[in-house]
Amino acid sequence: MRRQATFAGRVVMLGFGSVGQGMLPLLPREFGVKPGRVKIVKTREDDTGIAAEFGAEVIATPLNEGNFETVLEPLLGKGDFLLNLSVDVSSIALMRFCRKRGAFYLDTCNEPWPGRYDNPELSPSQRSNYALREEALAFRRDLRSGPTAVLTQGANPGLVSALVKRALLNMAEETHLKVERPTSYEDWAELARSLDIKVIHIAERDSQISDRRKESDEFVNTWSVEGFFDEGLQPAELGWGSHERHWPEDAGRHGFGCDAAIYLNRPGIATRVRSWTPLEGPYHGFLVTHAESISIADHFTLRDNGNITYRPTVHYAYHPCDDAVLSLHEVAGKNWKLQRKQRIMRDEITGGMDELGVLLMGNAKGVYWYGSRLSIEQARKLAPYNTATSLQVVAGILGGMAWALRNPDAGLVEPDDLDWETVLEVAVPYLGDVVGEWGDWTPLQGRSPLFSEDKDLEDPWQFLNFLVK
Repeated sequence: MRRQATFAGRVVMLGFGSVGQGMLPLLPREFGVKPGRVKIVKTREDDTGIAAEFGAEVIATPLNEGNFETVLEPLLGKGDFLLNLSVDVSSIALMRFCRKRGAFYLDTCNEPWPGRYDNPELSPSQRSNYALREEALAFRRDLRSGPTAVLTQGANPGLVSALVKRALLNMAEETHLKVERPTSYEDWAELARSLDIKVIHIAERDSQISDRRKESDEFVNTWSVEGFFDEGLQPAELGWGSHERHWPEDAGRHGFGCDAAIYLNRPGIATRVRSWTPLEGPYHGFLVTHAESISIADHFTLRDNGNITYRPTVHYAYHPCDDAVLSLHEVAGKNWKLQRKQRIMRDEITGGMDELGVLLMGNAKGVYWYGSRLSIEQARKLAPYNTATSLQVVAGILGGMAWALRNPDAGLVEPDDLDWETVLEVAVPYLGDVVGEWGDWTPLQGRSPLFSEDKDLEDPWQFLNFLVK
C-alpha cells in the first residue's frame, strides 16, 4: 500500500467506538502520524487498551453545547485535524469551531445536538437529514474557501459517491457509449441520463455472524448501535426521481431547499424495500435515511429553464447482519425503545462479509452493481480491530482525509464534491474484492401471485414496485 504524505499536525478524534478503534492503527500507517500526536475525546476512559497500545491520550469528558469549545481549544490549532466519529455532538458547531481555529474537519454523519431526532414537537421534515443538510449548505454559502471540512465521509455516506461515478464510467465503457470525461456535476448527470439510469440503490448486505447469539433485551450490530438506532428512527428519506409517477400515500415534500428528496411519515427501520446484490441476490432491505440519498440525487439533477428534466431516485437498501435484524424486530415490538444492553460484534465474528455497493438500474443491458466485498477474514488481515463493516467506513475516512490534505483550502465539502479517483486510490486497498457485475433483476421479478399488490407493470423502476407493503 502506498502511504500518503506525512501529516505533521495533531489529530483529535471525537468518539472511540468501533470505527475509531479501527481507525487509530491506520493513522501512522497511512499518514505517518506519530503516537503522541493523537488525542481521543470520549465520554469515559478507554477500557479496550487500544488507545494505550498506539500511544493515544484519552480525555474522558462528555462534550455538550456548553463545554465543547473549552475542551477542544487546547487540542486544536492551525493545521490540525478533527475527526468527528461521535454521536450527539453538532457537526455544524464543530465545523464553525474548526474554521475559527484553522483546523481540518471530517465526520461520517451530520449530527445535531441531542434532542432533535426524538422530539415529537418537531415535524418529520425538521427531524430529517434533508433539513440537516440544508443547514450545512446555508452555513457554507458565503464560505467557499477556508480550512477544508468534509461532511459525511465514511462508507455510506461518503465512499459510495465515488463508487457511483466509477460505476457510470464502467457502464459507459461496457455498453460502448462514447462520452467525454465528466468534469462537472452536470456532466455526471448527463452521463447517468445517457445510460438511462432511473434508480440508484446503496445496496448492502452484511452477512457477518457470531458464535454468540443475540440475547433478549440486547441490540447487536457490527458497527455503532446508537448511531444506527438514531438514524433508523428518523423518517425514511429518498431522492425523488423525475421518472416517478406514483406518489407514496404517506410521503411529504419539505417545501424548502433543493427539493431533491422526499420523506415518508414512518421510521426508516419500519420501511422495507426490494433490492439486489450479486452474491445475496434479491433481498428486502431497510430504507434508512442517509445523506447520500439526498446529495447524489441533488448533484445528478438536470434542469432546463428551471424545470427538472432528469433526476434518479436514490436511496439506501440495507440488510444488516442477522442479529441486527432480530434486534430491530425487538425494538419495533417495544414501540421503538432501545434495549438496555448493546453489543458490537468484532472478535467473536466467525464468518461472513459486508457486500456494500451501488446498484444502478434502468439501462437496457440490465442492472449494474459496483462495490466492495470484504470478508471478516480479509478485514482482519488488512487492519487490526476491525469488522468488515467498520473497515469499509475507515477506508472512506482515509480517502476523505487524503483529499482534504491535498486540498487544504476547500471550505465545506460533501462527498460528491471530492475527486472520486483520490478517494478510491486510498480506500480500495482496504475494501477486499472491488467488483462490478451486471444482472437481470428487477423488483417485479419472481413476485408471488398468491396475493394482489399495487404494481406498475409498464415501468419496473417505479418506487411503488420497490416498496414492501
